[in-house]
Amino acid sequence: MDLFHFNPAMVFSFLLTFMRLSVVVFMLPFYGATLIPNVVKASFCLVLSMALWPRLAFAGTALPASPWTIGLMFLGEVLIGLMLDILVRLLFSAAQAAGAIMGFSMGFSLMNSVDPMTGASESGLGHLMSQVATMLFLCLNGHLFLLSALAQSFEMVPPGGLLINAAVGEHLIVFTGQLFVMAIKIAAPILASIFLVDLALALVARAAPQMNVLFIGFPLKVSVGFLFMTMVFAAMTVVIENFLLDLEPMFRLVLKASS
Repeated sequence: MDLFHFNPAMVFSFLLTFMRLSVVVFMLPFYGATLIPNVVKASFCLVLSMALWPRLAFAGTALPASPWTIGLMFLGEVLIGLMLDILVRLLFSAAQAAGAIMGFSMGFSLMNSVDPMTGASESGLGHLMSQVATMLFLCLNGHLFLLSALAQSFEMVPPGGLLINAAVGEHLIVFTGQLFVMAIKIAAPILASIFLVDLALALVARAAPQMNVLFIGFPLKVSVGFLFMTMVFAAMTVVIENFLLDLEPMFRLVLKASS
């Protein structure tokens, strides 16, 4: 038995598939989180490549002989991972922004914590909303949507076929603008309730100037804010569900513009 007998085209095809999967997976949320050891992520990439390679394999002849061309191809795979990562992180950034807006309205603007996924400082409610968004994302099979979008990238953009143009930037800017819209939709119940509390306190201060409104204002805002938090979670469920339904068309639109 000849152990050194192998098909070079088949090996190159597997390397191309592994390159696309490893770069994209290492940059996506959940799969590329800093809390997961690199050995586990590398093992996951290897298993996923072996599972997808028979169906979504690139042609082995697509691997160029020049190392500079291979480097440019690898850079294209990084850009594909960045585009998918930007689209997915819009949801979690919207949840964090909604938490920051609610925390500012309720008086929690000085309470910060560290996000374990990014290592950045964020507000306490922003961290809570980020964790809730992660749980809802997984419960609604968002991770399967990510793998489906990754599988479609094999069909739409071959290795070295990525073309960055103005249309890609325009699409990403339009989609990024939806971040603030989603944040306002999530935080709308808290913003409306806190506005009514401020209006009521202003009327009380106007009618009874001797009453210390500031003394009762902070605990009242906190109580009302947490009371309406259930409506926030319901609104977040609807926002995440609609986002997942629009994720595949958004990613296909960006890939079509870049292919």
